[in-house]
Amino acid sequence: MNTELGKVTNDWYLAFEQFDWMNLLIFLIYVSLIFLVRMIILSFTKRMKNSDKKWLFQMDSLVRYLLNWLTTYGILLFILFYFSDSSWMFREIVSVGKVKVTFFLLIIAILIISIANRSSKMITKYLLPAIYQRYDLDRGVQFTFDKMFHYSIMVLAIFISLTTVGIDLSALTVFAGIIGVGIGFGLQNIASNFISGIILLFERPIKVGDRVIVNEVIGDVEKINMRATIIKTLDNEHIIVPNSYFLEEQVVNRSYSDPRHRLVIPVGVAYGSDVEHVRKLLLEVAEAEEIESETVLIEPKPFVNFVGFGSSSLDFELFVWITNPDKVIPIKSSLHFRIYKALTDNKIEIPFPQQDLHVRTIDKEAAELFKK
Repeated sequence: MNTELGKVTNDWYLAFEQFDWMNLLIFLIYVSLIFLVRMIILSFTKRMKNSDKKWLFQMDSLVRYLLNWLTTYGILLFILFYFSDSSWMFREIVSVGKVKVTFFLLIIAILIISIANRSSKMITKYLLPAIYQRYDLDRGVQFTFDKMFHYSIMVLAIFISLTTVGIDLSALTVFAGIIGVGIGFGLQNIASNFISGIILLFERPIKVGDRVIVNEVIGDVEKINMRATIIKTLDNEHIIVPNSYFLEEQVVNRSYSDPRHRLVIPVGVAYGSDVEHVRKLLLEVAEAEEIESETVLIEPKPFVNFVGFGSSSLDFELFVWITNPDKVIPIKSSLHFRIYKALTDNKIEIPFPQQDLHVRTIDKEAAELFKK
């Protein structure tokens, strides 16, 4: 064992002595020129980013993406071709079975995987949206297709890169067995959340863009990642929820199947008020809101529910249906303004909780003090 280690060390020492440092200098100059050209181009495209025009902003994003791509692959391809005659490129780094892994094979594998990754992201960002728009696919379907397309491309690229390096895929069965044991002992939660994420993408009990309620917190689903789902709350805070939560717990999805949502607006009026007049006013408020807002529906019709006789008020509920659950807060606020104005204009009192205190007996000295 020590003899083999000494041999490898000696080989690398000889390679270090024979290394052509002039080639390294040329390589550093080449890298510097690439970054200089990149910086100059980005300085010209900076104006696009600050522009109000959407297409200029998108053009700037595309230029930056292409520059990053060309920079990375320009350096890798230069190493691959310029140092193709160097002995260190084909010197063994590690052995996997009968396969000797070298720098040359590693660069080829990295190129295959990175090209697949960047190509997948570029297609999902710039090409597929036009197809989605043509067939009018909702945001959740788009996200699911993007994720599955990316995963498929990456799995295929990994298999191709391993085959290119020369690693026999059948030799990975032992490695897969070790991973299986690891999952059984310490990675149950990670495996559970990963599988749950795949189920969420296919079964779609929740999807990107849905408005959900998790632990009494309202938010919109932004991303369904491999391990967790990102929910953006109404306060612009982000909650990271494990994927398995959505399959094991009760989750309210306001956008599932039918996006229509019923608003319930409680209203209390003073005793002695004309209840028929109150019902008429509330229905007029709902009709006025429907005229000005595209979200409020005529069908199902607004309905006034006489809840009962409260401790200090006659209690009503105004039921209004809306098409978009994202508009719950602004529509509720608008209806509250309208209801208050309608009741005050018609001199209908909105009571507040109050109590009358009846004193039956009182101390004589206290009574004399009150008289004074």
